Amino acid sequence: MSALEREVASSADRTGHVAPTAEPTPPPPAATGRLSVEGKLLRRLLSFIGNPPIEFVLWTGERVSASGAPAVARVQLRDRATLLGLVKDPHISFGDLYSEGRVTIDGDLVQFIEAMYHAAPVQPKAVRTLGSILRGAHRLRRNTLTGSRENIHHHYDIGNEFYSLWLGSTMAYTCAYYPRPDATLDEAQIAKFDHVCRKVQLRAGESVVEAGFGWGGLALHMARHYGVKVRAFNISHEQVMYARERAAREGLSSQVEYVEDDYRNISGRYDAFVSVGMLEHVGVENYPTLGGVAHKVLGSNGRGLIHSIGRNRPAPLHPWITKRIFPGAYPPSIAEFMQIFEPWDFSVLDIENLRLHYARTLTHWLELYDKSAERVRAMFDAKFERMWRLYLAGSIAGFTQGSLQLFQVVFAPRGNNNVPMTRAHLYAS
Repeated sequence: MSALEREVASSADRTGHVAPTAEPTPPPPAATGRLSVEGKLLRRLLSFIGNPPIEFVLWTGERVSASGAPAVARVQLRDRATLLGLVKDPHISFGDLYSEGRVTIDGDLVQFIEAMYHAAPVQPKAVRTLGSILRGAHRLRRNTLTGSRENIHHHYDIGNEFYSLWLGSTMAYTCAYYPRPDATLDEAQIAKFDHVCRKVQLRAGESVVEAGFGWGGLALHMARHYGVKVRAFNISHEQVMYARERAAREGLSSQVEYVEDDYRNISGRYDAFVSVGMLEHVGVENYPTLGGVAHKVLGSNGRGLIHSIGRNRPAPLHPWITKRIFPGAYPPSIAEFMQIFEPWDFSVLDIENLRLHYARTLTHWLELYDKSAERVRAMFDAKFERMWRLYLAGSIAGFTQGSLQLFQVVFAPRGNNNVPMTRAHLYAS
C-alpha cells in the first residue's frame, strides 16, 4: 500500500466506510498559512498527477494549489467524502464525482482537462506502468460476439433522439474532415464522406461492404454520389432501424442494404471494404479475424480503408470512459493496427492522421450539446447530462494534447497494381 493509500485508509472508519462529512470549521487553515490534514492529502494528490496549474477549494474554503503558474481553473470539492473518493481512485472517481455534482469546476472545462493532460507524466516507462495498472484494475469487457452486442447496446442504443441533438444533420458520429477552417460541421462530415470514397477510388457500378455503419450516412453518400451498391453491417438495433428508414425515405433502399449482424459474419465478394469508427470496438485480439474478413471478401483488385481513433503507443482508453461511456473500447497504435494486415499479407498504401480534425469535430459537437443541455436533462437526468459533457470535453483535450490520434489507413491485396501513384485524386475538385 502506498503512502497516499494509507492516508486514505486512515481517513475511513473501521468498516471501510468514509466518515460522515463534518461541518465547516472556520477559519480555514489556509488563512493561517497552514494546510489541514485534508489540504496535505490534496497536495499529495496534485503531486501524483504532475502538479497541474489548478486550484482546489475544499468545503471549508481552504485553497490548495501546487503550481507556481496562474490557475487555469478552480475545482471545488463538496465535502470530505468527495476528497477521499477522489484520492482513492482518481481515474474513476473524478468523472463520477463531477457527474454527480460533488465536484464543480469554475473555468473552461476543456482547458482544465488540457492542463491535466499537459501535467501528466509522458515518459514511456511511466506510461507503460500506468497502463498496466489501469488494465489490471479496470478490465475491459471482451468483444466476443455476445460481448460486442452488450458493449454497443450500452453506448449506441440510448436513443437516436439524443444523438440527433448534437451530431448535426448527417448523424455521423466519427471524425469529420475540414477542407477549410470555416467549414461547418455538416460540410466537414460530407467532406469526410468524399475523402473516404476518393481514398478507395469508388467507381459507378462497384460494390462496397461497410463494417459498422453508424446511422448510415456514409453508405447513402457512396450510393447517391458514386453510384455503388453498399451492403453495411451493424449490431446496434436502433441505428439499423434509423438507417433503413432513412434509406427508404431518400429512395436508396435498392442500392443500400443495412444488415443487423456482426462484422464477423460478412460474406460475399466486393470491390471495396470500408470501416469508419468501428475498430475501437473490435478488440486487438480480434484484429486478425477482421483482416481475415477483409481478405475473404476482397478480390485481387479490391481496396480497403479503416478509420479509427488511435494512440502513439499502446495504452488503454481512460478507465472512466470505458466504464461509463464506451465499454470494451480500445484505441490501437499503428503497430497494433498492423495486426489486421500482416497476417493476410495486405499492402498498406496510405496512412493519414486527422487528429486535429477530430478535435474540431468534437468542439462542434460540444457546442451543440451545450445548447441542448436542458433537453438532455429532461430526457435523462442532470447526472447523465454532466457525464456526457465531461466525455466530450475530455475527448477534445485528448486530441489537442496528442494523447489520442485519428488514423485512416488504406490497404489492398499485395498483388493489386491498380493503385494510385500519387495523392492527386484525393484533392481533385
